[in-house]
Amino acid sequence: MEKYVISILVENHAGVLSRVSGLFSRRGYNIDSLTVCATENPEQSRMTIVVKGDEYILEQIEKQLAKLVEVIAIQHCDIANTCEREMALIKVKTAVENRAAIIGICDIFRAHIVDVSVGSVIVEATGSEEKIASLIRLLEPFGILEFAKTGLNAMERGENVLA
Repeated sequence: MEKYVISILVENHAGVLSRVSGLFSRRGYNIDSLTVCATENPEQSRMTIVVKGDEYILEQIEKQLAKLVEVIAIQHCDIANTCEREMALIKVKTAVENRAAIIGICDIFRAHIVDVSVGSVIVEATGSEEKIASLIRLLEPFGILEFAKTGLNAMERGENVLA
C-alpha cells in the first residue's frame, strides 16, 4: 500500500470535519493523519489527510470528497513536488549525567528543548516523518515518558495554490 497526501480546502464552519472524516469511515478507509487549520481567509480551512491505499482508493476518495458541498478544492500532493512537515513534543527522562547527551542529540536534529524540570525535558522537533522517527529512536534509551505528534502538514512547492 502506498501513502497518499491529500490537501482539501473547505468552508470553515461547524460539522465539516465530521462530514469529511465520516466519508472515510463509512467506506472503510483509515485516516493515518489529519491536520486542520483555518487559512488566511477565516471563512476557509485547509485539511491535510494522509491515507494508505492504491490508485483506485485515492480516486474514490477524491470523487467522494468532491461531492461534499463544503469542499472548495482538492489536491493530491505529489511527494516530489511537496514540502511536508510534522511536529513532535517528546518528554524525555533526564538525570544530570545524561542531559549533555540529550542536548547534543537535539542539536544534531535542530530540535529545541522547550521545558526543563528536575527529572525530564520536553523536546520540540519539526521535520519529515522519518526525521521525527529517528529522533525518537535516539532518545528512547534515555526513557521517553510520553510524546505527541501533529499530523503531517503539506504544501505544494512553487506559485501554485490550493484554491
